[in-house]
Amino acid sequence: MDKRLANRLAVASLSIGLAAPGAAHALDASLEGIEGDPADNLETYLDGLDADDYSPQRLEAEVRRLAAESLRVYGYYEPTFEVRFDDPDAPEEVTIRVDPGEPVRIERLDFDLAGGAAEDAPFRDAIDAYPQQEGEVLLHAPFDALRSQLSGLALERGYFDWRFTERRMEIRPWAHSARLSLALDSGERYRFGPVHFQGQHIETERLQALAPFHEGKPYLAANVATFNQRLGQTEWFGSVSVRPLLDAGIGQLALPPAPIGFLNELDVEGLTATAVPEPRLSATALAAVATLEAPAVPEVPIEVSVTPADRHQFEVGLGFATDVGPRLRFSWDQPWVNRYGHSLKHDLYLSGPEQQFSGVYDMPLDDPRRDSYRLQYGLLNKDNEDTETLEASVEFGRRWQFDNAWEQIVYLRTTYEDFTQADESNQVLLVYPGVRWTRTRSRNPTFPRWGDRQQISVQYSSEAWGSDAEFLRMDADSQWIRSLGDDYRFVGRIGAGSIVTDDFTNVPPSLRFFAGGDSSVRGYGYESLAPKNADGELVGGEQRLVGSVEAQRRLTGAWWLASFVDTGDAFTDWWPEELNTSAGLGVRWISPVGPIRFDVAHPFDSDDSYRIHFAIGPEF
Repeated sequence: MDKRLANRLAVASLSIGLAAPGAAHALDASLEGIEGDPADNLETYLDGLDADDYSPQRLEAEVRRLAAESLRVYGYYEPTFEVRFDDPDAPEEVTIRVDPGEPVRIERLDFDLAGGAAEDAPFRDAIDAYPQQEGEVLLHAPFDALRSQLSGLALERGYFDWRFTERRMEIRPWAHSARLSLALDSGERYRFGPVHFQGQHIETERLQALAPFHEGKPYLAANVATFNQRLGQTEWFGSVSVRPLLDAGIGQLALPPAPIGFLNELDVEGLTATAVPEPRLSATALAAVATLEAPAVPEVPIEVSVTPADRHQFEVGLGFATDVGPRLRFSWDQPWVNRYGHSLKHDLYLSGPEQQFSGVYDMPLDDPRRDSYRLQYGLLNKDNEDTETLEASVEFGRRWQFDNAWEQIVYLRTTYEDFTQADESNQVLLVYPGVRWTRTRSRNPTFPRWGDRQQISVQYSSEAWGSDAEFLRMDADSQWIRSLGDDYRFVGRIGAGSIVTDDFTNVPPSLRFFAGGDSSVRGYGYESLAPKNADGELVGGEQRLVGSVEAQRRLTGAWWLASFVDTGDAFTDWWPEELNTSAGLGVRWISPVGPIRFDVAHPFDSDDSYRIHFAIGPEF
């Protein structure tokens, strides 16, 4: 390196070091004579105060100013302070002895409502809930909170012409008293006006039916948010925006500037330029202004802007479970196929013992989120244990979603099944109606700390309408998840089913009961628990009963330890003489792709000493 260049760099570095300011340090404060919220607030005010930014005299004045300001919000307007620094020339700590003095007390509270808000309960409730009364020590925060609450209510409930006619906190330190006055004139409450849609590809009437309000009803911001949410839940749109048009209908009465003409555009020296006319009002506009009257009830139109969702959506999923081994799922979703909002979903599932292709054509009714007709179809091939079956089915039903989160589906199903179960082979055609109720609730669906799921179904088949078997089948399952604190989680399951029939041989394997596996009785193979024939082959059961209790304890972060006991079986006659039971330990890891469950279960009623269960995905 050149010697002169090195010298220049050294000088530059030294200059930079000399120019750099000293390291800033906050002034530590300790307080005497005061405690509680006023003391905490005083410390907050002094936090970050840098002694290096002030001379010793200015620093003491700044400490006194901040301390006095911090105590006013708690009603202390005449405090006295004794300020001591550890080092007058370079202070790092300050001790403040505080005498707060006599506090200011509320002499008068004067809150008033005018306009529509005077008869609107939430406004009156807000005033009635004011936490202070006359005679109490003044606190600033409740007054500020009430002011914000009233203005927020005005906007939320459609009082768009609101204003405070009085907003005063009158402090009299010499008299140790305060007078608080707050008066809101809300004006008239706006009503919902017409709804205007932009960009929709679904019939307007179908979208309008989703609105939780009608034109002419009192405005409520929550209804606008609900409307936005409902439109998004239909899955018809890629984006949804619902907003009130507060400035709708305001026309421009001013005319554009009149042309100045060719002569006036000339720049002639010595001539005074003709002034360009200002925008003016036409005679028609003036007459219109003279006749304008404010509407008796103001209204606010609603603008809805949407963009269509992708018409074809594809998803591929890979997984593994000890029940079925590797599994692949491919779905093709068409969230809308026509202007009525009909949708179509296809699903292909592949695993070692089971391959299935299914689809659902959904035809929404008045409320597309909750009410629809459904046409379902599917093909299933299954080869597991002693079961071989090929099934084709078509189902048509009506779906309802209720306010209590229960979903009901009433349907008519036709199934053709060619099967071999143990040493029995058969081909059956079944036509049977059914009803199914389901409900799923959870908080954080990936790894819920609270949730439950229930499913109940009833099916009836009769030879009277052409079915090859006559039976009544009932099935019910319930699962709960509850937590205790942040580190304990409990999971419980119970399930039961029953088939009432005089001809069990014509009931296909898809409707018979089996138990065992990852989500049934761990420690036993997938669907390996059921009545057997003389050769020891599974024939399936007419009854089912399973249950499980699991306790989980967080080890660290996303890792949990689980212990469980499972019991259950599929059998012929109710009640079974004994149930197959297992117990074990497991590990749960909340991975980025979903919970991963690894269990080691010991069956008490089997020759196997243990069985490993592995699965990816949430419990629900």
